[in-house]
Amino acid sequence: MEALLSQFALLSSQACQDKNFDPSSIDDLLKLFEIEAYKSWAEMESEQVKEVKQAEVAMQQAEDYLDSVMEDAMDEFTRFEVELERMARDELGDLEKTAESARNMGNLMEKAAAIASTKYMEAALNSATASMKTASKGLSTKKWFLGHC
Repeated sequence: MEALLSQFALLSSQACQDKNFDPSSIDDLLKLFEIEAYKSWAEMESEQVKEVKQAEVAMQQAEDYLDSVMEDAMDEFTRFEVELERMARDELGDLEKTAESARNMGNLMEKAAAIASTKYMEAALNSATASMKTASKGLSTKKWFLGHC
């Protein structure tokens, strides 16, 4: 393009100085300018297509990376969720065992209280019976004693 501009400047100078200058030589030069402009335009378009393809590849790589990161994050979330569920199940199991132990302890304490109550009543009944027997003997002895005196 620089060479064409130099040649145009030379031809312009000749046209101004030479009265026999042929204007068709400038037409030929203008056609060369036109061809050079089309070449330049084609190169720019080719470069633009190349840059668009590079941008598309970069976008695809970015999307792939984002997909990978999102997939990793979802996998991590799933593992976290599974771990929390496992911990919750373990905690529930421990609570159920504790509740079952407390229920069994309550049942044992109820049975122990029932047995203690029964033993207390038996002891009270035996004590009352013994008292009654003693009182009855005492009355019998008093009657005998009164009858012999």
